[in-house]
Amino acid sequence: MRKYLLLGIILLAATLRLYKLASVPPSLYWDEASLGYNAYSILKTAHDEHGKFLPLTNFAAFGDYKPPGYIYAAVPSIAVFGLTEFAIRFPSAFFGTLTVLLTYLLAKKLFEKEKIALLSAFFLAISPWHLQFSRGAFEANLGLFLSVLGIYLFVKFAKDNQYWILLSLLSFLAAMYTFTGQRLFVPFILLILFIQFKNAVVKNLKVVIPGIIIFAFLFWPLYKFATGTIEGRLRFNEVSIFNDLAPADESTRLRTKDNFAWWANLIHNRRLEYAHEYLVHYFDAFNPAFLFTKGDVNPRLSVQEVGELYLIDLPLILSGIYFLFAKKQNFRFLIIAWLLVSPLGPATARETPHALRMIHILPTFQLLAAFGFFGLWEMIKYKKVFAVSVFLLLAASFIYYLNMYYIHWPINYSGEWQYGYKQAVQTANLQKSANVVVTKSLGRPYIYFLLYSKYDPGEFWATGQVVRDKFFFLDVNGFGKYHFVDDVNQAKVSGETVYVSPPGSVPKGAQVIDTILNLDGSPTLVISKKNVPNPPDNKN
Repeated sequence: MRKYLLLGIILLAATLRLYKLASVPPSLYWDEASLGYNAYSILKTAHDEHGKFLPLTNFAAFGDYKPPGYIYAAVPSIAVFGLTEFAIRFPSAFFGTLTVLLTYLLAKKLFEKEKIALLSAFFLAISPWHLQFSRGAFEANLGLFLSVLGIYLFVKFAKDNQYWILLSLLSFLAAMYTFTGQRLFVPFILLILFIQFKNAVVKNLKVVIPGIIIFAFLFWPLYKFATGTIEGRLRFNEVSIFNDLAPADESTRLRTKDNFAWWANLIHNRRLEYAHEYLVHYFDAFNPAFLFTKGDVNPRLSVQEVGELYLIDLPLILSGIYFLFAKKQNFRFLIIAWLLVSPLGPATARETPHALRMIHILPTFQLLAAFGFFGLWEMIKYKKVFAVSVFLLLAASFIYYLNMYYIHWPINYSGEWQYGYKQAVQTANLQKSANVVVTKSLGRPYIYFLLYSKYDPGEFWATGQVVRDKFFFLDVNGFGKYHFVDDVNQAKVSGETVYVSPPGSVPKGAQVIDTILNLDGSPTLVISKKNVPNPPDNKN
């Protein structure tokens, strides 16, 4: 019976992650499009979009130097399903479903109780946090699968067979090659695992030490890139609070007010200001509004009307923490430490709380909620009333989330997903014009014209006008007949030209072909066309 329950949970998880995957979220946002086209380029040529052969540590992409893991994972699905939204998002949905299975296996190892393992998996299967990231091409979601796999295999190393340590370390390594946030999380979780299972580690040093050497050897290229190059440090420098001058300025202001007294230099030291800033960002991760009522403020990362967890999860999680210690559960250190170290890396960034950068905290909340549920079950006299009440509240929360996710959220926030570019590419390409001039107002349009035109990578390498700004970010001003500009009226073209521009920016004399609307009915792009005369010949 319990095998059928597990199968049902996995089927539920798969259905929730695959249903309408191509259309909800309503379109590919630019990072998804970039991942997809780079995977397509690898499939067709074994080179990335900029012509680099099988990149190991990064794909240059927009100049954000994406980790390679998700791109390589998307190559098989694009080979099978074609260059489509479904194919690009499929790896996230697939590995998201497997993470639900892993949660069951991990919980069974930790708690040694089938019921707790099944409930943990069920809670993750319907989790708003996990569903949100399993349905978009998010590198973080694949990184989560790999780090949870690493944790599970480490537990198997300690409890079953010493050789699982090798696969565990390789899983953690793959996680760091998949999502930048894992590069800060993996060292912490490995330290916790080594402490939790120190006896097994010491007992099996003949396997552990070679495993660490292999791990270090394979990690070295990524370490060199991430720490020894401007490109590798670019993302961290962009988002880090330690590059924010505000705390240093506040320190100077306060010390000036105190006439730079010796005690003022101690109390208002800039390092203390940065430490205070860091702690504020760390505790943002446990903000109740973020976790239980509103979710991440970024509409791509949350439906905005539901927390990253359900409100009913709160008493179950708190109960789970209580019962871990009250019952002296063997792995309470691992679970609580995993929970507490998860925000350490994301707290260095300016934007907190951030559901994407902190996704590796999952499935600790689900493990705690399941353990708390059965802890309460054992205490409460009216068990059936308790169980029915919890699941009715959970069902109501889940149905409300699904209603928001599938019906309201795509309409309200289609613009956040760069909706309209696909339709613009299709309409513009139908015109067979000599030139296509496209606004940059929605951000990085070139990747959509590469993606939806299935543009030959070799042709792009030959004709692409790739530019690098002072911050080392890459942009494309054109390729082939396509021109990408800030103001379509300033484009230097001649002959029959199609324009893709914002509403109100249609070039004078152009005939409007189509107006593309966001799902809420607001105009987002206008397609127009006109014949631009050749510039006058100034030769005498």
